[in-house]
Amino acid sequence: MEKQRRKTSQIIIEELQERSKECQGFVRSTFRSERIEDPELRKALEHYFSYWNDFTHPGLFSFSFEAAGGRLDKALKPQAAIAMIAAGFDIHDDIIDGSQEKQNHQTVFGKYGQNLSLLLGNAFMINGLTLLELSISDLPVERFRKITETAKKCLFEVGNAHALELPLRGITAVSPQKYFEIIEMKAASVEADMHIAGLIASDRSEVSEALREYGRILGTLATLREEFVDVFEVAELNRRLRKEALPIPIAFALKDADLKERILKKLKKRELTKTDVDALVELVFRSESISALKSKMEKLCIRAEVLAEKLETQKYKTVFRELARSTLEDL
Repeated sequence: MEKQRRKTSQIIIEELQERSKECQGFVRSTFRSERIEDPELRKALEHYFSYWNDFTHPGLFSFSFEAAGGRLDKALKPQAAIAMIAAGFDIHDDIIDGSQEKQNHQTVFGKYGQNLSLLLGNAFMINGLTLLELSISDLPVERFRKITETAKKCLFEVGNAHALELPLRGITAVSPQKYFEIIEMKAASVEADMHIAGLIASDRSEVSEALREYGRILGTLATLREEFVDVFEVAELNRRLRKEALPIPIAFALKDADLKERILKKLKKRELTKTDVDALVELVFRSESISALKSKMEKLCIRAEVLAEKLETQKYKTVFRELARSTLEDL
């Protein structure tokens, strides 16, 4: 591949960002028009907007809506609802994880504390769920019911995943299979984005079902990719070791008896340096268990590509194949 050529993942990210711009503006204007009387809560909102740039959830909704035959000029309100709900989860997750900083900025939790973060997260969830219901109120009763049931099921599953993950913090003897199942449960958020978009856009169940299964696989692959990335990032890995569960590649590598003690010796250090992380990466990626995990991801990607073929237009068959394949890029 030529050095000048951009990676598929970068092209897809740019498209997701472009498809999210109008939605992000709508979310900001909606919240700024709300009657938020407490000045500190309004400051917390503006602080969140200063770094909020979620293009994954609204972008995937847009892709799926159009792939199912929907007109994008009809997508804005349900797309914004999805973005609001995701923002609510994001703010609440920072409280759960004790994340005071993310990507070189203070979180709302880090700057304004738990109480205002809870209230702001609640506001996003309430506005999002209300807007979703309003935006689908003119659909046939059966499709309305299916959408609301899908939202409830998927959001509960995401909550259950986070609850099941809590006892894994600081534990090195984690069952990789159990951890993998939790990651699949977290992927319900992406399933919701894509399945709900398909249900709103079309009454063709074969398309919405393909988007539902594809969304679960894509969410799983994307989360696994983030887990691999976290092994390389010194600051993020140290934060994970202090406050969260191990990245799944390390959990898998610990299955290998020949590597286990050497990996554990690294993990016991109070603070890992770049040299430590480089040595840890070398150990982890030597593991046969990691090869097996990558093979499992490859099989999931192939299944996603098969599901992409169920879409009607060649454009979206190609887009969704490339989207799935991009999760394996450089791994």
